[in-house]
Amino acid sequence: MSEREKEVTGMSIPSNGNGGPLDGAVVAVAGAAGPAGRATLLRLAEAGAIVVAADADAARLAEAVDAARYAHGGATVTGDTVDLLDLDAARAWADRTEKEFGRVDGLVHLVGGWRGSATFAETDLADWELLEKLLIKTVQHTSLAFEAPLARSGNGRYVLISAAGASKPTAGNAAYSAAKAAAEAWTLALADSFRKAGGEGAPPAAATVLVVKALVHDAMRAERPNAKFAGFTDVKDLAQAIAGVWDTPAQEVNGTRQWLTPQP
Repeated sequence: MSEREKEVTGMSIPSNGNGGPLDGAVVAVAGAAGPAGRATLLRLAEAGAIVVAADADAARLAEAVDAARYAHGGATVTGDTVDLLDLDAARAWADRTEKEFGRVDGLVHLVGGWRGSATFAETDLADWELLEKLLIKTVQHTSLAFEAPLARSGNGRYVLISAAGASKPTAGNAAYSAAKAAAEAWTLALADSFRKAGGEGAPPAAATVLVVKALVHDAMRAERPNAKFAGFTDVKDLAQAIAGVWDTPAQEVNGTRQWLTPQP
């Protein structure tokens, strides 16, 4: 972020001096307390971003925030317990973030969850009811809450993490795959909104989908030392890919699916 951009916000935004596209950027992370969230907080803080983390689990969130602060002394990393199933709560979080820091340059959506069955016939529709809340409603609420702040940023990013199963569902993952597919469609509709807002020029922000087969982290490898985890994406690599979304112009990112695993 240039000094001129900092002046426009009317704030003095801290910088770690690395000069990258995330230096001084304000990035909100939804679902920040899990392994992927922890890796993402660390990577964004390392890149110089002001990180505003949210999760429904206050204790795990505090641990994740403290870890990012400790790893990168001087980094601004805050935590906020937010119920993202409540649209008003999501809007209040977006409003607080923009008011406190003067801008919002990103929303990374990491809220997850999984339910499946051995066969299609054994699908439990209670699984759908849960996944519809976790994987769809939270996307709806964060996108509606952050659309305007991201557009006002001038270089905002909305980043959804999705799964390859959304494009090639399996019999036992009907509910999960359908929920992920709906979340992708919703995010791409947000991208179209940004495209239209840009008119004949570049969009004011971009919405994109990062697609993985599944995620793996160090604790999983320790628990299953003989497992291959073929096609899985390490949470550190996911965090790197998330940070890289700001390296590419908004018009090239907006409305894309970026595959971090072989495309089926």
